[in-house]
Amino acid sequence: MKPYRAPAWLPGGHAQTIWPLLIKPQPLQLRRERWTTPDGDFIDVDHLDGPTNAPLLVLFHGLEGSAHSHYAISTAHACKKAGWRLALPHFRGCSGELNRRPRAYHSGDSEEIDWILRRLHAANGGRQLHAAGVSLGGNALLKWAGERGPAAAELVTGVVAMCAPVDLAACGHHLARGFNRVYTRHFLNTLKAISAARLRQFPGLFDATRMQQAINLYQFDDAVTAPVHGFAGADDYWQRASAKPWLKSIAVPTLAVNPKNDPFLPAAYLPTMADVAPRVRLEQPAGGGHVGFVSGAFPGHLDWLPQRLLHFFLFETS
Repeated sequence: MKPYRAPAWLPGGHAQTIWPLLIKPQPLQLRRERWTTPDGDFIDVDHLDGPTNAPLLVLFHGLEGSAHSHYAISTAHACKKAGWRLALPHFRGCSGELNRRPRAYHSGDSEEIDWILRRLHAANGGRQLHAAGVSLGGNALLKWAGERGPAAAELVTGVVAMCAPVDLAACGHHLARGFNRVYTRHFLNTLKAISAARLRQFPGLFDATRMQQAINLYQFDDAVTAPVHGFAGADDYWQRASAKPWLKSIAVPTLAVNPKNDPFLPAAYLPTMADVAPRVRLEQPAGGGHVGFVSGAFPGHLDWLPQRLLHFFLFETS
């Protein structure tokens, strides 16, 4: 499959990141399933059904994403056209309903990834499945694959990560600068609203004043994400949750796609061949933005990302 090239009519990482929000296709009707987690919480998993012997792709969404994110909708359309089945798990609190437990989700939530993959694998009759993650979901999935090493092959044929922020410190600090603060404000609006609701459920869970005063992701993660999920602070969380140190331990076929103009992660911090195991393929196109990958003539379409996923699992995992 040809490497990604951004269309000339859509220049720059910011335009390539934002434009997909304006042209995303209509969502398909999916079947929702509610799973009870081992700790008594729940997650919702949306399914595109098909023949039981059809390939099954599981797609983990990004920060504050869902089955209604543009990349999830375009992937669902591509899977339907190809005759594949699709599972879209929502991280806790991301399916439109607040979860029951104090914890939420985070960028290094590989234990949750493992539980979800094991349940999907069992429901799939023990047949292996294809696993992909976008942004935060891609980072958590890469971390999972590195932690499991050869054992990951018991569950998945391979792994694809699109625009994974594999160096969370570099990503978090970069999002606090310049125009990138627009993305930060967008994330904080929803994160603060959900966190305030969670605090009403569990008074004293974290410092409400520090949460409300946070103006960047570092301050939010230091006040909320870290203490709720057992980290000493934002620095500890960003270090321990980053996937980059685990890339050398991955033993299943893996594709990591990171555009060099991604506003979320500076090109200087992208992984190199020296950072990864032999089975990890790096693709770092000049353009694409953050999970943009718009292609074609104006106004463009969003089929490059799902087609890259399907092509990798069909032809590049042997």
